[in-house]
Amino acid sequence: MQHHSLVAPEGAGRVDAYLAAALGISRARVQRLIEDGHVTVDGELTRRKQKLRGGEAVEVTVPPPPTVTLEPQDLGVPMLHVDEAVIVVDKPAGLVVHPSRGHPDGTLVNALLHLLPTQPDGEGAPDVEARVRPGIVHRLDKGTSGVMVAARTEDAQTALAAQFADHTVDRRYCALVWGIPKLASGTIDEPLGRHAKDRKRFAVRPGGKRAVTHYEVVGEAAFGVSGDARGGRLSLIVCRLETGRTHQIRVHLAHQGHPLVGDPLYGPKRGVPVPLRELFGDLDHQLLHAFRLGFVHPQTKKRCRFTTPLPGDFQAIIDGLGLSSPVGA
Repeated sequence: MQHHSLVAPEGAGRVDAYLAAALGISRARVQRLIEDGHVTVDGELTRRKQKLRGGEAVEVTVPPPPTVTLEPQDLGVPMLHVDEAVIVVDKPAGLVVHPSRGHPDGTLVNALLHLLPTQPDGEGAPDVEARVRPGIVHRLDKGTSGVMVAARTEDAQTALAAQFADHTVDRRYCALVWGIPKLASGTIDEPLGRHAKDRKRFAVRPGGKRAVTHYEVVGEAAFGVSGDARGGRLSLIVCRLETGRTHQIRVHLAHQGHPLVGDPLYGPKRGVPVPLRELFGDLDHQLLHAFRLGFVHPQTKKRCRFTTPLPGDFQAIIDGLGLSSPVGA
């Protein structure tokens, strides 16, 4: 338990912004502390939007983080490859990568603990956390499926992290989007940052982090709705990431006017057109699949590449649209 007593300087502004800067923690975490009653201003519970004029006594109590016990869980995650340095899996859509406040278990980390019952040297691990340490070096969104690699040793983590940082990892995705881009292929080079009003979303923003997506349209389909705002057309697109920002493909394509089919965050809010309702069924996630991942193996130093076919629901939809999967091309 940590207790902080501060006196707000003149012109401190909103209490949540001031505390985030003063304590060196995220504004989201400060807001949770406020909502949970751990912040007072002049002895009274505060609101996150309260403005500080200066001179107020601000008291903050930061409770210790909850103890997280990682347990191995058989979540049916297909394993594509495993050796002493890395494990490569095919993450299903709907699976969160890391345990978090809203997802204490049932995550990819739990699945990796099940898939890796021993240390790389074959000896039994003294605790489940050690089985996957240091673990994840990149992520896929909850609703995105496809190939992921995790490191099994410190050396492997360092080597893989450097490749992702240097943008030398080959990452290919297949996406189904509304409409047809004006150019059959191209590059989207637009900076991304947090959305100004919704912290769950990202947006193209001046001053954001550089983000580059290369794309190619590999199929087009009509769904027979004249006058539909989405143009009555769908495109199957292959994307190659040069950078790997959060939600990058989803934001870039939505910014171009072609949001991903099924995207609950960046997709159109209106319902699915009648001709597509039976085909789409109860689709509740974006149709985005990371079908290829290539990198230099941390141990052998050889270039390796892993691919995985489209998941069943994605494949069934493009079959119904008369499109061919680009996976393996």
